[in-house]
Amino acid sequence: MSEKRRDSKNRILQTGESQRKDGRYAYKYIDVYGKQKFLYAWKLVPTDKTPAGKREDLSLREKEKELQKDLDDGIDTAGKKMTVCELYAMQIRHNGNVKPNTKTGRSYLLKIIKEDQLGGRSIDSVKMSDAKEWVLRMKENGYAFKTIKNYKRSLSAAFYSAIQNDCIRKNPFEFDITDVIEDDTQSKEALSLEQERLYLAFVKNDDVYQVYYDDIVILLGTGLRISELCGLTVSDLDFENRIIDVNHQILYDGKIGYYISMPKTKKGYRQIPMSEKVYQALLRVVSNRKRSSFEIVDNGKVYKDFLFCKDNGNPHTSGCYNSVFSGIKKKYNASHEMKLPRVTSPHTMRHTFCTRMANAGMNPKSLQYLMGHANISMTLNYYAHATYESAKTEFDRIMGGKQAVNFPAMAETVRLSA
Repeated sequence: MSEKRRDSKNRILQTGESQRKDGRYAYKYIDVYGKQKFLYAWKLVPTDKTPAGKREDLSLREKEKELQKDLDDGIDTAGKKMTVCELYAMQIRHNGNVKPNTKTGRSYLLKIIKEDQLGGRSIDSVKMSDAKEWVLRMKENGYAFKTIKNYKRSLSAAFYSAIQNDCIRKNPFEFDITDVIEDDTQSKEALSLEQERLYLAFVKNDDVYQVYYDDIVILLGTGLRISELCGLTVSDLDFENRIIDVNHQILYDGKIGYYISMPKTKKGYRQIPMSEKVYQALLRVVSNRKRSSFEIVDNGKVYKDFLFCKDNGNPHTSGCYNSVFSGIKKKYNASHEMKLPRVTSPHTMRHTFCTRMANAGMNPKSLQYLMGHANISMTLNYYAHATYESAKTEFDRIMGGKQAVNFPAMAETVRLSA
């Protein structure tokens, strides 16, 4: 009979266990892929003392117990040791069929993770408390609530894929973010009728910004996304039937330049009727636009004759308009007692259009179509922007067609019966 192996304390070592000359314990095992792996620890059992100068850690027997549970559950013992950065990089690599702007956003999040202490942690060591601490650090670093929420959702999806691949058992990002930080997102404000009137009058008569008057009229009268407006070409306009065909948008990326992007969902493809104001504005835009040789090919289709271009002939982008709207707001507020909303951007025009249609009583499904909303709940949120005046107008419209109720007489009847 062969003699049992023992450690420096004369304790019998189990199968696969050994002790190195420096006193460190090792356990040899075969992983799920048939590869030889090792576990290491300075203690054999929990009651042993950690050698001076060494980091406190689990004992070898405790690690063996965890390992066996992983093996029994089919957990990938190597996969669970990948870092959070490696996990997210793998996640975006496996889901790479996305638009350029999505790729840019993913790259930025990966950079954020790398620079944070969470990025270097093995995914099996990340607890829910660690994920919540990450949310707090993001908030402290000045990121907006919605940004953090979106990033958290991305990391949650990555950890979910790790669960599906048998690397870990639980998702540390499965918690309500509002339990950790307050949703301090400022609600979007639409322009009031008076603000809209003053705003348009100011732009129309301003020496610098009057060139953007028609652009703003069109945004306010159609609810177009700014990238959809930038992407409009002459061929998208049907003046005879007064229809704008929305079937693409143009975007700009610092690395790849201009590119055409299709609507995110089928709901994004739509036709928008031209009001008289929009019709006249578009006629002026087409008449006054400078000829440009700029064109872009996407999937064999040539896009040219863009309506809204810079002096060099290249199409305007959302970034161009954001700067313009910022300048208009600053100059307008300096000379008007009635200030514009804190955030007055191209999207404010879209928000104003939708709010105006909702308050006027447009059927929600019709408004959803015009806005190109993928989900009706997005459209219905605009009906919450109703004012007392709009609610009373709608109330009077409905009640006016029915037999009037004599409220004073009813009140007297109630008083006498009391």
